[in-house]
Amino acid sequence: MYWLIAGLIIVTMMGVLSVADSVPTAALFVEANNSQIFSSPILLLPLIVISIFFIAVARLNLPFSHRPHASSATATPIKASDGRLSKSKLSGVSTSFIRIIRYALVAVLAIGLVIGSALLALVTHQRAESTEVTDPMRVQALVTIEGISDSVYDDATTSGYRQVATISNISPLVSELTDQDLTDITLKHLHGSNSLSNNFISDDFDDNTDSDNPLNYRVLLNAYPSKVSQDSVKPSRFSSLNQLQPGDQLWMSLTLSPLETSEQAANNPSGFDSYRWLRARQLDGTATILASSTASISADGPDAGGLLPEAPPQSYLWRFRSRIDQGRWQLRQHFYRDWSIYSVDQQQSKAVTLSLLTGDRSLINRETTVLYQLAGISHLLAISGTHVLFLAIVLAGAVIWLCNRLYPNIYRYIPRWQVRWWVMISAAFIYALFTGFDVPAARTAWMLLAIGLVRLTLLPVSATRVLVALAVLMVWQNPYVLWQAGYWLSFIAVALLLKYDDDAYKQNESDALQSKVRFDRGTQVQDRLVGRIWVASKRIFRLQFWLFIALLPITLLLFGKASLWGLIVNLFAIGLFGWVIVPLNLLAGLFYLLSPTIADSIWGLVSTIIAGLHQLMAWLTSLPALSEAWLYTPVNMALLLMMLLTILPWLLPKGVCSRWLALPPLTLLMMTVYANQQSLTMRPTLYILPTGDSYISVNLLQYPLVNDEGNSNDSTSWLFLVDHRPKGVRTMQSNLTAETLSATLMQQLGSLSVDKVEGVVVQSSSIGLSEGLNEARNDDVHPTASHQDVDGAFGLLPMTVLQLNQSLPISQYWQAGRFDKWSALQSAYHSINRSTIPRNISAQYCDQGKSWQSANGSISIQALTGWREIADDSVWDCTLAIETELPLKVLRYNAAAPLKSSSVVPQTLQTAYNSDLSSPNSSTSPSRVILNADSHSRLWQLWPLLCTDEQTALSHSTWLGHSTSHITSEVIQRQKIDDLITYDNKMLEVALSLNSVDESP
Repeated sequence: MYWLIAGLIIVTMMGVLSVADSVPTAALFVEANNSQIFSSPILLLPLIVISIFFIAVARLNLPFSHRPHASSATATPIKASDGRLSKSKLSGVSTSFIRIIRYALVAVLAIGLVIGSALLALVTHQRAESTEVTDPMRVQALVTIEGISDSVYDDATTSGYRQVATISNISPLVSELTDQDLTDITLKHLHGSNSLSNNFISDDFDDNTDSDNPLNYRVLLNAYPSKVSQDSVKPSRFSSLNQLQPGDQLWMSLTLSPLETSEQAANNPSGFDSYRWLRARQLDGTATILASSTASISADGPDAGGLLPEAPPQSYLWRFRSRIDQGRWQLRQHFYRDWSIYSVDQQQSKAVTLSLLTGDRSLINRETTVLYQLAGISHLLAISGTHVLFLAIVLAGAVIWLCNRLYPNIYRYIPRWQVRWWVMISAAFIYALFTGFDVPAARTAWMLLAIGLVRLTLLPVSATRVLVALAVLMVWQNPYVLWQAGYWLSFIAVALLLKYDDDAYKQNESDALQSKVRFDRGTQVQDRLVGRIWVASKRIFRLQFWLFIALLPITLLLFGKASLWGLIVNLFAIGLFGWVIVPLNLLAGLFYLLSPTIADSIWGLVSTIIAGLHQLMAWLTSLPALSEAWLYTPVNMALLLMMLLTILPWLLPKGVCSRWLALPPLTLLMMTVYANQQSLTMRPTLYILPTGDSYISVNLLQYPLVNDEGNSNDSTSWLFLVDHRPKGVRTMQSNLTAETLSATLMQQLGSLSVDKVEGVVVQSSSIGLSEGLNEARNDDVHPTASHQDVDGAFGLLPMTVLQLNQSLPISQYWQAGRFDKWSALQSAYHSINRSTIPRNISAQYCDQGKSWQSANGSISIQALTGWREIADDSVWDCTLAIETELPLKVLRYNAAAPLKSSSVVPQTLQTAYNSDLSSPNSSTSPSRVILNADSHSRLWQLWPLLCTDEQTALSHSTWLGHSTSHITSEVIQRQKIDDLITYDNKMLEVALSLNSVDESP
């Protein structure tokens, strides 16, 4: 029953948050100005009181009434004429009545808990929306640093600075402020001057602000290196941000931005929902740093508190947390010292060592993160309950050892187990705070406290019920924790461990006894040792297999993918981390308080072990058998329910139901997964894949190939890459790299069940690949050049194709324009990456007239533009026309839920040429899609002069391109285009002259 009520509470709060997130604030019945009455702390107390009454009533045991069964010889019949009930009958009636009252009271209390939890989630969401940033604005504000930054600013690695902070004293930015201006403002406030120059701020903002309720925001600061700062030898002016400590205050000029909605976050190329991630951290918006003061007021300095004399003093809890965060920052600075003198491998081994000690991942780069994800051990980078519990046990043992030898009389007043318990919970909470108090560490600390209280009060409460209670309490404390993957993985993993331990305890005892009997009969000690090792190995493998299978559904649901090799790698990685790396790391952390020199020696040993592990994992993941270790299966609630029904017979106590009952849902699950995979590959679809850059578009064509018998048993896939940045016009350079773009595309292709590609077409020309036009600017890349240098020299998209070819079979590669340096590019790439088995691919020219057709003729691809013979790269771009016998559906890929990719609503021209034909959604009408790639007006100005043929209106034609296209109305008329689709959802200029209409509902 406790599991049921807790599940109802959690599911209800999740539903309320989802509905409240999609419903406008004005539609909610809780007004923002009245929500103080139903604030979260006020609602939390009644919920705790109700839950205590609920547990007390639910555990109330009522004795059953037993009527005396006298024998017939001695029984005295009750006379009806007495008119009185016997005492036993009256007791039975009263007990039944009390039992009914008890059940009714339990139901009422349970309903009250569910309704109260729903109201708590609604109020929490309402209050969060009332304080969030609503509109983008440029402001000047006082920034107070909270905690340590998520990442460090580094021009060399293009790593940006991200930091949670509170901004106050907000005023609109009327004029641009330099770093020196902000430094002067900081110094004025430091010396007690609270007036600012009228050149910097405006009074209009203060007039609209309530003086009793000053405007404060909790935001995520960010500053990323620009292309200029990366190429510059001098350190960037934002490098000083790395020196900001928790609690520091300084003035900044910022660009505030509201949080993305869930719909906007769905366009993220990786499927990461940044809105829920930021909301779970209780942030009101994001802020891009424009300028920053070079002077700051340290929370521990002699001038602490002098920045704003009128500000109220902070609470003791805030000061305590700030001190702990400062300790984390100082430890990071200790690891970050002389960072540039180390190699990348040494840097990452030190970064992982720091992460395992304090949970600080700011120094870990993307390659290391991907390496751990592919190996299936990324969970080991987080501070888990093992870290907290190990440190608590070690410190408790040390204190007990000291008490036994120095002050044994303490046990006369406090039992030994209570001394151990107090030390453990103190160490657990302090270390959990030191590591950021994430869900796994917090869960361990609270469980230690709860289990100790249960033992102290002698309450008959099991560990699983304590776990359920903690799960509900953490949700009540912060409902947005339900949007954190760590919450689900942490509690579900511990629940599965407890369940496995209960079921496997007797089996393990039996195996151990049999092993002891079997090997004790022998005369060799070696046989007994082998027996014990065999029993322990079986138990570890059984446990790991159980956790992998049980957590696979929730992993696929949360992340959309899972590493199949995690089952094997975890067998030795968990033991290495749990019994070697983590104990040594924590031991070094303790020595750091006494002797940093000894600590550095131990950390050096830990870093060496981790560096060796990284080399081993890199070698394993480079093997062809391990390169395809990802399992991509879109999971929805229906699939999750089938998975739950499949493992339910193993979750229930043995003997409750036959485990053969798992076969029907397992069969249905396999059929559903296969059908989903087939639906992704066996329907004519053109996916618009998000890239994170509004000018770079990627399209994926999936088309089924029908054999002579009319059956579709195979499909073809083509990938089209375009850069729509106009030539001759200054635009913002792309922040993408070939490495990030290729990794994103590999994940997207994997989720769409694409394991091979017939062809890749780069429709945009790259002047870096051609000879003769840019010798003065681009020479051959040196073998020691970086990835960024190669990207800049040869172009982003050709480099992306080259990286895709290393892990994805590609049959054809078409490149727009000239590519005389393609061989040099491949050689430079293999030299930089030290490829042991280089995979090369030859390029083909994508010129006007270039075509490809399937064997059965059901699909063809033809190039409409591209004239590389002309010594002008503005006419090299290659526009393609895709003609299919079956209707081609255009979808916008949803990385979070590929099965829910939405259809694109086109702009239909009033001058549609195929209005008399079948609808494009018909199952028999042919389709023609034109993938536009012009980056200069000369391309379409030249096309009517060189191409005189007109398109015959025999199929429904759709034009797909960017809103910056220079396509003319003449081209649209000659190509008989019916619909227009833009990648950036903006109106095409030529469509206005053709009287376009929007078919959107």
